[in-house]
Amino acid sequence: MEQNESGYCMVITTVPEREEAEKLARGILENRLAACVQLSGISSFFFWEGQIQDDNEVSLFIKTTIKRYAELESYIREYHPYDVPEIIQLPITGGSPEYLAWLDATTGEG
Repeated sequence: MEQNESGYCMVITTVPEREEAEKLARGILENRLAACVQLSGISSFFFWEGQIQDDNEVSLFIKTTIKRYAELESYIREYHPYDVPEIIQLPITGGSPEYLAWLDATTGEG
């Protein structure tokens, strides 16, 4: 994990169905591991077990703090339906001070 100057990040993961995405999102929020989770249906093409696969999935865009990242990653690994879940951390290098303060307050960092 690389640190960034702002202390905030967005984490992306995908799951196979909307119901699973909603359950994962609610668990993340109930545990204060993030302030916001957005869901979006996507079509994914990827290599798996030596073959090109294509599936409909739901992508989760999770906004949180760097301090909560490790716990969030552990939570996703524990409750994710895939054997090898996508967990990608993207740094947030800036943003409105009010929104970033809300991220802090919501995740217990403020």
